Formats: sequence, C-alpha cells, structure tokens
Amino acid sequence: MRLGRTWTVALVGLTGHLVEVEAHRSPGLPAFTVVGLPDASVNEARERVRSAVTASGLAWQSARRTVNLSPASLPKSGAGLDLALAVAVLVADDLPAADVAARTVHLGELALDGRVRPVRGVLPAVAAAVAAGRSDVVVPAANATEAALVPGARVRGVLHLAEVVRLYGGVAHVPDVAAMTTTRPGSPATPRPETGEDLGEVVGQDEARFAVEVAAAGGHHLLLMGAPGSGKTMLAARMPGLLPDLDDEDAVEVTAVHSVAGTFDPVGGLLRRPPFEDPHHTATPAAVIGGGSGLPRPGAASRAHRGVLFLDEAPEFSPRVLQTLRQPLEHGELVLHRAAGTARYPARFQLVLAANPCPCGMAVGKGLRCTCTAVERRRYLGRLSGPLLDRIDMQVDVEPVTRAMLALAAAPETTQVVGGRVAAARARQSTRLAGTPWRTNGEVPGAWLRGADSHLPDGVRRTLERALDRGSLSMRGVDRVLRVAWTLADLEGRTRPSEADVGTAIGLRTRGGTGA
Repeated sequence: MRLGRTWTVALVGLTGHLVEVEAHRSPGLPAFTVVGLPDASVNEARERVRSAVTASGLAWQSARRTVNLSPASLPKSGAGLDLALAVAVLVADDLPAADVAARTVHLGELALDGRVRPVRGVLPAVAAAVAAGRSDVVVPAANATEAALVPGARVRGVLHLAEVVRLYGGVAHVPDVAAMTTTRPGSPATPRPETGEDLGEVVGQDEARFAVEVAAAGGHHLLLMGAPGSGKTMLAARMPGLLPDLDDEDAVEVTAVHSVAGTFDPVGGLLRRPPFEDPHHTATPAAVIGGGSGLPRPGAASRAHRGVLFLDEAPEFSPRVLQTLRQPLEHGELVLHRAAGTARYPARFQLVLAANPCPCGMAVGKGLRCTCTAVERRRYLGRLSGPLLDRIDMQVDVEPVTRAMLALAAAPETTQVVGGRVAAARARQSTRLAGTPWRTNGEVPGAWLRGADSHLPDGVRRTLERALDRGSLSMRGVDRVLRVAWTLADLEGRTRPSEADVGTAIGLRTRGGTGA
C-alpha cells in the first residue's frame, strides 16, 4: 500500500480554498476513483492523467487507486486540478521526492500527450496558497508570469508532466513541446487595448463635460440623456482616462477578477488602469452580472470593478439586466447563487447610462421633429425604472451642438488637465476618509454624511430639508446630492460643501429640477 500527497487550490468566485490531494494505491482489481465532491470535469481528469503519464514514458501500474480531495465538503470544479491529481498518483507509485511534492501546490490542466495547459484564475489561486503558508507553486509555463505577480510566491513554470516527474527525482522523457504545438490552448484572452481617446476632442458640451469630471472625481453614477449624435458615447468613453491609476490593493483585486474571467494578459503585469466595460444592449443577465454552468463566472459588472460600466442605449437593455444592477450599485459586490454553489465577486463600478429621450431620439427642445406619441415616449423611458434612477447620482441632458456653440466655444481642456483636478479631488477624499472603509464620496453612506462628524453648515442642512419637504428629493436622493456636493467642494479645494454646491448638485441630479 502506498499513499501520495500534494496540494492544489479550488476557486469559489475569487476565494481560493487550499485542497489536499491524497492518492491511495492498493492491490485489487484495477480502478481509478476520485472522491471529495468532484464535478464532471474533475472526474474526467482520470483519463487525462492516465494518458499523460504514459505519454511521459512512465508505466501505468495495474492497481486500485483512490484519490481524495479534502475538504470533502467543498465542491471541486475545473480542469486546473489535473496536475495535482497526476502528481499525487505518481507519488503513490514511488516518485522519489515525496516530501517535496507534499508541500508544493500544483495547478494546471493536462493534455493527453502530457502537455500542461494554462488555466484561468491562477493569480487568486496562488495568492490563496501563499496566504495559507504554501509558497512553492508549480503552474503551467503560460501562467508563470501571472503567478509571479503574487508577492512571496516561489513559482516554477512547466510545459510537460515529464518536467514535474524529473523535478521530484523521477525518470521521464521530456519531449519537444514546441514541436508538438504552435499555440497555447486555453491562453488568457488579451483585453481591449487603450484607445488614447482624449476629452479635448469633445467640443461645446460644457455642462456634460463638467458632469463627467464630477462623476470621475467622486465615483458617482451618471445618466446622459440626449439626441443621437450629441456626444453621449464620446463623453462616456473618455471617463476612464480621467480616473487615477489603481493602487496595489485594487490592482490585485481587479487583476484577479480578469484572471478568473480569462481576459487577463500577464505580460504587462498587474492591471493598473481602471477597466471600461460596454456590453451590447442585447447582453443577457448572465453576461452582465455573471453566470455559466456550474459555479458562475464574473460578468461585465465585475470586470468593470474599480472602473466604468457603460450601458449605451440603456432603455434597449432587457429590464432583467437593468434590475440586476441594483444590488451592486448599493453594496459594491455581486452574490450569485447557483445549484453548484455561491460565488461572490466585487462590483464597485461607476455606472454610466446613455439614453435617447424617445425611440426616435428627436424629442429635444420643442420636439418638433419627434415622430413618437406621448405613450411611446413614456413607455420607452419607463424601461429605466424609478428604483434604478434613484440610485443614479447625476442625470444630465446633453443638448445637440449648434454652429453658434462651436463658434463661441473655447479650446476644450484635455484629459490630462481635467485628470489632474480629478486626482487632486480624490486625494482630498482619501485624506478625509482615512480610517473608514470608504475611498470616494460615491461610497459614503448617508448616515455618515448627515451625522455630526460631517460638520455640515446649517444652511446646507436647511436647503436639503426644504427639498425633502417639497418632495423634489427622496431620502436616498438627499444622500446622493450630499455626495455630489462634497465632490464639488473637493474639486474647488474647500473643506466642506456650501449652499451653492448643494444647489449645483440638485441641478445635476434632477435634470434641471424636474424630478427626484
């Protein structure tokens, strides 16, 4: 009887759980059984392991084998456990350096010819291993750069199972892997490159440009309403350029999400720029908030974490998609419950919605060119429900640019200039909110904003109370107006908001004072 041990990591959402892999070999009828709540992909690893072992020039000994994945109560899924299963089986088959294998974490999918293929989620998996005290990690060579981003990890990248056998003192034939394949199956997808779009290209939209600057400075959600061609999409696409680089903590978290999603290219290191996601209006709820068979994978909302989620033509999105955004808008995370388990993904994004005022888009000014009936207009805008709009900090009308506006417009400020003001405002927020769990004004809860610690001037409180009494603001609206007012004060370098800031914030929220 022989017992082989090693370690791997099972991911549930972004949370990595260390899994001990035990392989037991005993006399009896030949069999290969995997226990410990494996899913179909883990059970299928038995055939991949058997073929990979023989492809490495090793004999598959006839015996009864049982592999246990502990803790047995944790569901295991994915082909990333293949390499650990193979190592545990080979240790049970007398691989010499059993003690070294028993303290090493193995991640990777096996091909039938013994190649070690890259897998998703290596960054959070290795981070979990290091946090649990297991710093020695063997990963596919294609994932080695990503794994090395984790501080404290001692990473060994391998191309073939035979390399692992030799690493532990065994004798195996290492084939020419480059000759076996010219591609890297399963490699992470490369994210969309930076476009270099500059805010200076947007001419004549002073109010909308100001709203974008305020939204970027305070982490606020924004609705841009206007006719087709007025510049809504241009403005939204330039917001990520105004945001400061991610700090180390956020960069690791954002990179981990993209690693699990399979959209991370490790060549450039951690993702330092805030992400920008703009799903098409035909996207399903699973595509936006996350889904898939088994445990759900992150969707566009989580991939936009610490960045911008832009929904162009927002009323054209399915009502189910729009309503699913209410949870992350309030709590900054998505909790997805499926039959195979529950996954948590961070989703602290800035939501930017762009919408036409009616189906034809011409209901601007006096609306003389509009061909829509009043019922069609109400039904169209009614797709943006009241509870969703109540969570949007600013709602701005984007008027069409006229020739007179172009003639009178001064040279527009560039992204670099506006981004400098945004960075300064964010630095003031960081100083004021030090010691709290919040980073931007857009995250601060109303209880703190209205409390004695905020030191609001009496005039500011009276202005908000009057708006609440008139019914022009809901209680949630009062909190969101206060958040925007604080951001306006931060942009001006003042220590607290004034009555003028509150008035401006109310105007930005209510589209000229027409709603709550």
